[in-house]
Amino acid sequence: MDLCINQSPRGGTLRAVTSKSAAHRLLICAALADRETFVGCTDTSNDIEATADCLCAFGAQILRTPDGFAVQPIGEIPKQTICRSRESGATFRFLLPVAAALGIAADFLPEGRIPQRPLSPLYEVLQEHGISLSPQGSVPFSIRGKLQGGAFTIAADVSSQFISGLLFAAPLTGTDCEIHLTGTFASRSYVDMTCDAMGRFGVTPVFRDMTYSLPANSRYRSPGRMIAEGDWSNAAFWLAAGAIGKAPVTVTGLRFDSLQGDMAILPILKTFGARVEENIEAGSCTVYPSILHGMVIDAENIPDLVPILSLVACCAEGETRITHAARLRLKESDRLQTVCATLRALGGKVEETGDGLRIEGGSLQGGVCDSFNDHRIAMTAAIASCCTAGEITVTDAGAVSKSYPRFWEDFTAMGGQITTIRT
Repeated sequence: MDLCINQSPRGGTLRAVTSKSAAHRLLICAALADRETFVGCTDTSNDIEATADCLCAFGAQILRTPDGFAVQPIGEIPKQTICRSRESGATFRFLLPVAAALGIAADFLPEGRIPQRPLSPLYEVLQEHGISLSPQGSVPFSIRGKLQGGAFTIAADVSSQFISGLLFAAPLTGTDCEIHLTGTFASRSYVDMTCDAMGRFGVTPVFRDMTYSLPANSRYRSPGRMIAEGDWSNAAFWLAAGAIGKAPVTVTGLRFDSLQGDMAILPILKTFGARVEENIEAGSCTVYPSILHGMVIDAENIPDLVPILSLVACCAEGETRITHAARLRLKESDRLQTVCATLRALGGKVEETGDGLRIEGGSLQGGVCDSFNDHRIAMTAAIASCCTAGEITVTDAGAVSKSYPRFWEDFTAMGGQITTIRT
């Protein structure tokens, strides 16, 4: 689907979409628990549905309702199954260790760039603990064997999803488990979210000296009902729109005690010079059009914010440098490359550096932007209409369905006008 943006959003108020990071984690814990759990989730997405589908393949029963998911936990474990993990990296990486711990002969069917994204060092760790796997990059990707508990050692600077997957699986081994981390702990906030979700289901990993410990008697126990919180990652696009557009934007349905690392959008926008008002009690935030200035952004723990922050930098006076962002090359697209291509297509002055981007602020014009089948690139191109002089065409605009299927609906509800060029 290709869309032409004829008019940018005028500002206003909208509700944050449900966090897929939270939904993944709550669904997994619910499927591994002792009784039914209702997971409140007002929105869904391709990635959330992928996790639900794979958990059903493991033997859970998950019923979609108007306001969430009713999850009957895994009962009889199948000996063999097919897992359609789609283009969800979190689904694939979280559930590989879980399937291994359950002893399921599972054939995963990852799509898009997922087969090309690295599985090491998780791959080797699973092998060391009794699991045989297909060669990396294989589709289907098959695992066989029963995961042995004990001591796991894994690098912490490659993907937090590897660590989360091992944490989810550890209580299923029936033995004491220790997960030793080496190197710099990147994106720790995502692992904190995993531990928080597990804790709500009665499993509390203890973290000390770069090691997570879980005793052999750890068991998932349903709290009965859980609510997936609003998503700061996707809210960031609208909050940025308030800073670079012509009218304020308010996003509701957010938690200010959230463990989501992308809540950092607020202090970063403030450092850019944006006027930001927070209503903690109401769970809402308003950002106003502001004069912005360049800054240095360390993206080590906020890689998903880089596309939209790069757009904000294009609208700021002076130079912005984004550092420690090399892992963006392994996302749904090579995001250092695709952010450059997108913003340059609109007249932006953006250069790749060794581990990030250098952006010179200035004016942007209309143009044609390819989403590269990357939801965050598509949304960045759309929000760019708030500060460009001409129309913007976004090709493959349906990529937003990965995390935010109602994005274009919200875009028009905020006053944006779009024309479908090709379905």
